Parts: sequence; structure tokens; C-alpha cells
Amino acid sequence: MRQKILDILERDSRFSAAEIGIMLGIPEEEVQQEINRLEEEGVIVGYNTLINWEKTDRELVEAQIAVKVTPQRGHGFDQTARRIAEFPEVQAVFLFSGEFDLMVLVQGQTMQHIANFVAKKLAVMESVVSCTTYFVLKKYKQNGRLFEQPETDERPNILL
Repeated sequence: MRQKILDILERDSRFSAAEIGIMLGIPEEEVQQEINRLEEEGVIVGYNTLINWEKTDRELVEAQIAVKVTPQRGHGFDQTARRIAEFPEVQAVFLFSGEFDLMVLVQGQTMQHIANFVAKKLAVMESVVSCTTYFVLKKYKQNGRLFEQPETDERPNILL
């Protein structure tokens, strides 16, 4: 039951305990108790809304920054990752395997805002070796959701 509740909430966190109970054929109270336990245990850490900012008046630039880091003795990458995560521009930090160590997702009002963040805050950190910034030009899908439905070809099929 626990996994099924998590699957439903991950797909759409707007579902109420009553709706989830109906989907799973269990009482609302049982669902709500399990959700409360999941929150207390830190399994559920928050509820987010996925927004297509391109359809709003808000100017928003997003970038992914690949960061090479010197691991810290006794802390590995954790201490540096936590410090980076504290910056308000930072939306997410991930430890990666491969050519770089951390992937940092950031948001800013302009490309210059993000460039300043990289130059004045991120790249100057003692344990940061290098940064490579990739600006997001367009989003097609995020968190399992398509941002735009594919266009359909309205032309009639003509067989010769």
C-alpha cells in the first residue's frame, strides 16, 4: 500500500486521501495515517507544482552546471554540496559519476544573473575545480509530464 500511495502522489500530489482511498479500495483514514507516517519519516519531503514558466509573464532562465570538486577529507563531496545548496539560486544539487562530480540546477532572472552566480559564488569556492554551464533553452518534458502536446497533422491522407 505504501508504494502505491507514493506512486499516486508522485504522479499528482493534488489527490486527497479520500481520492487515493477510492483508487486503492482502502479507507481514507488509513491512507491519511500512512501519508502522515511518510511525512514524519522524511520519505515525503514536500509537495511541488510543475509550472511551464514560458506561458507566464515571469522571466526565468534555468541552467544546469556541471561542477568538478576536490573531495574534502572526512566529508567527501557532502560538505561542498551542502554549501552550494544554500545559495538561493540553486534549485537542486546531485552527486554524479563520470566526468564531473556535482550537477547543480539553478534559476535566475537573466543569463547574466546566472553567469554572475557562477563567477562570483560558485567558481570561487575553495573546493570547486571547474564549472561548465548549460543553459536550458526549452523544456519538453519534466517529472514525467509533457509541457506541450504534440501537434497533429490535420491534412487528410490521400492514397494514390
